[in-house]
Amino acid sequence: MKTINSKTFLNFNPRRVPSPCFVVDAGVIEDNLAILHDLQEQSGAKVLVALKAFSMFKLAPLFNRYLSGSCASGTYEAKLAYDYYGGKEQGNNHKEVHVYSPAFKQADIDALIQIADHLVFNSPSQWFRFKDQLLKAKQNKPQLSFGLRINPMVSTGDHNLYDPCVEGSRLGMNKALFKQYFSTNDALEGIDGLHFHTLCEQGFDALEPTLKAVEEQFADILPSMKWLNFGGGHHITKADYDREGLIQTIKRIRQQYELAVYIEPGEAVAIHSGVLVTEVLDITENGMPIAILDASATCHMPDTLEMPYRAEILLGNNSHRVAGTLKEKPNHYRLGGQTCLAGDVMGDYSFDHPLKIGDRLMFDDMSHYTMVKTTTFNGMPLPSLAIWHSKTDTFEIIKQFHYNDFENRLS
Repeated sequence: MKTINSKTFLNFNPRRVPSPCFVVDAGVIEDNLAILHDLQEQSGAKVLVALKAFSMFKLAPLFNRYLSGSCASGTYEAKLAYDYYGGKEQGNNHKEVHVYSPAFKQADIDALIQIADHLVFNSPSQWFRFKDQLLKAKQNKPQLSFGLRINPMVSTGDHNLYDPCVEGSRLGMNKALFKQYFSTNDALEGIDGLHFHTLCEQGFDALEPTLKAVEEQFADILPSMKWLNFGGGHHITKADYDREGLIQTIKRIRQQYELAVYIEPGEAVAIHSGVLVTEVLDITENGMPIAILDASATCHMPDTLEMPYRAEILLGNNSHRVAGTLKEKPNHYRLGGQTCLAGDVMGDYSFDHPLKIGDRLMFDDMSHYTMVKTTTFNGMPLPSLAIWHSKTDTFEIIKQFHYNDFENRLS
């Protein structure tokens, strides 16, 4: 049997929802958040959800119960964090809003100083361009904190598309650039912390060499900082992640340098929590049987093309059946979407029984980096959004998209 990550959906009936539809299990989300909350409690770090990976704000109240805030990649995500993820709350209910972008416009800064707690800058020129305005804003809003993104240039991943440390990376300052502009305390005036983000879906073993390089390259800077942000890409909620190793490392960094530690998991909040329900529209043939689905790889699950990877398929409805690899089972098909892109193909699969028009399939682990990346290319409808709670079997379709959603993106 293939490894299915979103195991609670083995018992889900895909006909409970319209097709296509992203269905998220709130029970699994809460289990993931509980693990991250325990990490906070044991390590003393502040855990932020990276909204770029998963931003189903209907579940924001759940996040606010467990985490310290959120991190955003720009003004729109920051506004979402401020409005829904506790950013506008006061006192003990306030949740921090952190923002990083490779570059900000003046309008971004004008908006962000009103709603953000931390702003992280990618380059010396960005910091010095806005420095006077930022320091003036801090006089009126003391909790504003400013940081710089550093790049230790330690590659630990396998895919250049997702590796911030490849040669020529635009993300963060390498040691040489940083030292050129920030070699003195005067140059660091107004800077409270450093931020690095080098991982992508990786374990603690990938963090260790990265952190070692950070400490070696910026040993003279860390003692003068108030905080260090480990960024995202940490698979903390996976069963085999070395959480104890991470906890002890965070404790050491906090004690050794007397600073606060932040960490920004994105995928870890939502792994194993959702599926994309899709329906077979047609079956044709060109050297092999081909099933056309009402979902699209390029529009609805682009990481299967960009990473790339093969998403497993489950059939649900108490069947516990899953698809196999090509020719592993007696009935094999190439699965593709409705768009005109020749490569809009999810992959080759095999099934115990022949597929029929109208059959429902569920692609596994489709919460993170899916609905945040959907497009309406070719006028493809966006999948509906639904929340299911596997522990109570409560269920809600929270959003359906229509022609107006497509029309409003155009002019």
